[in-house]
Amino acid sequence: YIICLEFSFYFFILEEEREVKANDRGYNEKFQYANNRIKTSKYKILTFLPINLIEQFQRVANAYFLFLLILQLIPQVSSLSWFTTIVPLVLVLTITAVKDATDDYFRYKSDSHVNNRQSQVLIGGKLQNEKWMNVRVGDIIKLENNQFVAADLLLLSSSEPHSLCYIETAELDGETNLKVRQALTVTSELGANISRLAEFNGQVISEPPNNKLDQFRGTLLWKGNKYSLNNEKMLLRGCVLRNTEWCFGIVIFAGPDTKLMQNSGKTKLKRTSIDRLMNTLVLWIFGFLIFMGIILAIGNSIWEYKVGTQHQIYLLWHEVENNAAFSGFLNFWSYIIILNTVVPISLYVSVEVIRLGHSYFINWDRKMYFSKKETPAEARTTTLNEELGQIEYIFSDKTGTLTQNIMTFNKCSINGKIYGDTYDELGHKTEITEKTAPVDFSFNPLADKKFKFYDHSLVEAVKLGDPRVHDFFRLLSLCHTVMSGEKKVFLGELIYQAQSPDEGALVTAARNFGFVFRSRTPETITVQEMGKPVTYQLLAILDFSNVRKRMTVIVRNPEGQLKLYCKGADTVLFERLHPSNQDLMYVTNDNLNEFAGEGLRTLVLACKNLDEDYFTNWLKALHRASITLDNRDELLAAVYEDIEQDMMLLGATAIEDKLQEGVPETIAMLTLANIKIWVLTGDKQETAMNIGYSCNMLTDDMNEFFIVAGHTVTEVRGELRKAKARMRGRSTSLLNGSVFQEKLKECQSDSCFDETITEEYALIINGHSLAYALEVELEEEFLETACMCKTVICSRVTPLQKAKVVELVKKNKKAVTLAIGDGANDVSMIKSAHIGVGLSGQEGMQAALASDYSLAQFRYLQRLLLVHGRWSYLRVCKFLCYFFYKNFAFTLVHFWFGFFCGFSAQTVYEQWFITLFNIVYTSLPVLAMGLFDQDVNEQSSMDYSRLYEPGQLNLLFNKRRFFICVAHGIYTSLALFFIPFGAYLNTAGDDGKHIADYQSFAVTVATSLVIVVSVQIGLDTSYWTAINHFFIWGSVAFYFAILFAMHSDGIFYMFPSQFSFIGNTRNSLSQVSGWLVIFLTSVVCIMPVVAVRFLKVDLYPTLSDKVLYKQKAKQRQKPLHRYMRRIRRTSSRRSAYAFAHQEGYGELITSGKNMRVSS
Repeated sequence: YIICLEFSFYFFILEEEREVKANDRGYNEKFQYANNRIKTSKYKILTFLPINLIEQFQRVANAYFLFLLILQLIPQVSSLSWFTTIVPLVLVLTITAVKDATDDYFRYKSDSHVNNRQSQVLIGGKLQNEKWMNVRVGDIIKLENNQFVAADLLLLSSSEPHSLCYIETAELDGETNLKVRQALTVTSELGANISRLAEFNGQVISEPPNNKLDQFRGTLLWKGNKYSLNNEKMLLRGCVLRNTEWCFGIVIFAGPDTKLMQNSGKTKLKRTSIDRLMNTLVLWIFGFLIFMGIILAIGNSIWEYKVGTQHQIYLLWHEVENNAAFSGFLNFWSYIIILNTVVPISLYVSVEVIRLGHSYFINWDRKMYFSKKETPAEARTTTLNEELGQIEYIFSDKTGTLTQNIMTFNKCSINGKIYGDTYDELGHKTEITEKTAPVDFSFNPLADKKFKFYDHSLVEAVKLGDPRVHDFFRLLSLCHTVMSGEKKVFLGELIYQAQSPDEGALVTAARNFGFVFRSRTPETITVQEMGKPVTYQLLAILDFSNVRKRMTVIVRNPEGQLKLYCKGADTVLFERLHPSNQDLMYVTNDNLNEFAGEGLRTLVLACKNLDEDYFTNWLKALHRASITLDNRDELLAAVYEDIEQDMMLLGATAIEDKLQEGVPETIAMLTLANIKIWVLTGDKQETAMNIGYSCNMLTDDMNEFFIVAGHTVTEVRGELRKAKARMRGRSTSLLNGSVFQEKLKECQSDSCFDETITEEYALIINGHSLAYALEVELEEEFLETACMCKTVICSRVTPLQKAKVVELVKKNKKAVTLAIGDGANDVSMIKSAHIGVGLSGQEGMQAALASDYSLAQFRYLQRLLLVHGRWSYLRVCKFLCYFFYKNFAFTLVHFWFGFFCGFSAQTVYEQWFITLFNIVYTSLPVLAMGLFDQDVNEQSSMDYSRLYEPGQLNLLFNKRRFFICVAHGIYTSLALFFIPFGAYLNTAGDDGKHIADYQSFAVTVATSLVIVVSVQIGLDTSYWTAINHFFIWGSVAFYFAILFAMHSDGIFYMFPSQFSFIGNTRNSLSQVSGWLVIFLTSVVCIMPVVAVRFLKVDLYPTLSDKVLYKQKAKQRQKPLHRYMRRIRRTSSRRSAYAFAHQEGYGELITSGKNMRVSS
């Protein structure tokens, strides 16, 4: 079995090509290809315990406590019982293991849900239902409409003409527009004939598994012939079959070998920056502990040599001790055990409890609950909450994350007049709200009931027969590549199969206004115009391309007239208008500026009457160009250009690419919080840029856009360097020489030059160029250029490229990153970032299931970071500062005591106080602060985004703050020890009896310590609740209750060896001098802190202090309701629809391949 596994491993490494034989499992199994089971969970039942323990002991503190436990098992050095360490250690390990197991169980359930989906597999000449995990390479699978593709398949046949099929690839690249795949002609003849499919024994030789979504190379060998295979014949796992009744395919890649899974990153163990810092601090503390142990051990050896030897008659050495040096060695380990409480294990228990509480606060937040889908926010991990308050970079998907991917026809301009606005009785423009009455389309039985339009004047113009308005909507109903779902007319509802949401929105608008596109053949288009069916002869489709930026159709109407209809970018169409359109063009241009200012995607429409003879000659020229072998594209472009001249302007459309609610406002607030947002999308560059405008990430106020589109390493390097030089040149010219030199000195390195850039730039790069930019020799140059820009947009990127961009920033910028997406194509990015946020959106639940936090809407990210994240970071930092302070104050008293007890490793406090101090007396107050504290309220956290910056700069807990806490703790320990020691030295009680005994001293120091740390946490608490009051003052009262109980006569008689301080509390605390010592000690410890904090707030207030002052000043006033104005795009960029479009189905339509033969 082991040999078999090793063979499989080496085979995987060496696989250079894949060989698959259809319907022959025996043949394929000898290659030991992966089955179709997927696994994203980390653990198995048998390996959980060892793997989880290894992960947990990577925490330095856990390893440290294990070492202490081993020491405590040695009687000669142990001064404390071993159970004081093993119980909390096992508790911490158990809690963490249960949490990790729970998280992994949910991943396992998700895997099981996918693996147990049903698929129809051809086995033994019959179609059988099989679970996805049982599908094997070489199996033939039947898919039906709207089913997910189970594995990477080679398409064999389908229900559509010419074995076409339509797929939606949203989970792969984020695009919801349909894509076409077509089987080989030889396999399409197999059809749905089960017997012929069962006899199919073709052999596929292909490339090995890889992560390239847009590439596949292979060959089919069948019946002695070879057939070339490419990506257009593949159905990839994660796609959904659409508008196709059925299809058959052969499995080429299964499970982990599929391109979807090859693009999914591995589940990684994520630790916060505070966790990593704590590991470092624990090492430092351990070093400090060893240092103290060495000093005390040396002191013990000297004392034993000079003094101890004189008292051996009644201070006997242990049997193993034979000299002073060895006594010091043993005492070194004893002091290591006594002083280990500088980092008590309760610290880690408390941190886990606080993080768990913060996770529940996120889950319970009603303001992040999406009522439309009844979806709450969910913290899927409990270990990363404070890092939500330290985010510097957000990497966001576009489709389904920033947008709803829903296009709506909002406005239009026809013959210079704008339609789509609403006005009141006085003629003033009014805002459209939910209460605004939409246009009544009841006159049109085929109208789409979901379509909303609010300007009634446009319907009146249509009904009155305005020829310009009719031509406008006639063009929209004819000039497109939409396929009509005529066979799916149900209760008057037409189904359109649009290549892009833009085109679907335009055809739907024409449909509602009375020009209903009904059907098409390769030669005709049928439109129902105002209730009358009209069939146009389709003579030519001049398809869209990124160079042409327009689309044209030429038709003959029933009257025999030749008409040319064109739609495209205004920059392209305005140049091709007849001179008589000049005045109308200026008016329309003003309308386009208005549309663009509202963030709408615009498109210009024009038409032209054609002469019969001219058109005949043009067709001949088109035919000659289409059959030319050399420079065919250039010749066709010239022929197209010839006919697309002297057109008559009809108007312009304005489509809204609907953003999710609150996206521009959220991005604006996150930007104010100094968070940089990069958009990484699989969508087209132009579409991504348009969304950038809509979100106000791109504006005309920016100094310059840099578009990187090189096709070689040299070209990409040149474009990046050119962009960097322009930014540096502009910045240098704006700064005088001395200022610029000072800025450079501040940076000290080229890598931080982005700090000196004062202007706003944007970098747009496509996936092809990004592949070169991410290579080792270019990655630093790309990162440096990108970080100098305010906005970065990466388009046409693969899932793996998204993850690589995130890793690049993580590695080089040392910044905390967050990735957010909603599709399976975002999973690898989500796993790579420090924080992964999944949206439970339109593209399935894969992103949410792989994420650390799941939200229903992008806008909730603002609250997640600015409120929950900031509070979490603040609370954890205050908790750690206080915890280190109180434990240094508590522990170092033993160090000072060592100089007065012969370095004998005797403790200052009784053993029960040491045991209960961290887990009873001081645990609940610090937990309350860690769970509930807040410097300012949630509204102020949202309003003042700059409050977020301390987390990004790591100001609230870092090495400097740690040393300040340690210094504070050392000062407190000095006061706690030496003030009572000095007061009790040679002192008599009120009754004249001597009170300077060890037990009275221990009780006084312990009582002072509890009071001091309780008052200190009161000073540290900014937000008081009843819980804080109860825990802080209740802990002090509880301390006294336990103290009197443990020093009582009754418990001494029951356990005389365990409770030796009988009656000490009554004696010590009944003395006025004892209380005066406690009071003096407390004042000396607390007053300097009060004075420093008062002066700091008064002389050097932070933004938080100022906001808190304003907040308190307004508490008695009526709260002012703040409404954020809707952020609108102020841009002159237009015709984003034409730019965003891609080469359509024009050639497919005119070839007739996708048309059914009429029965």
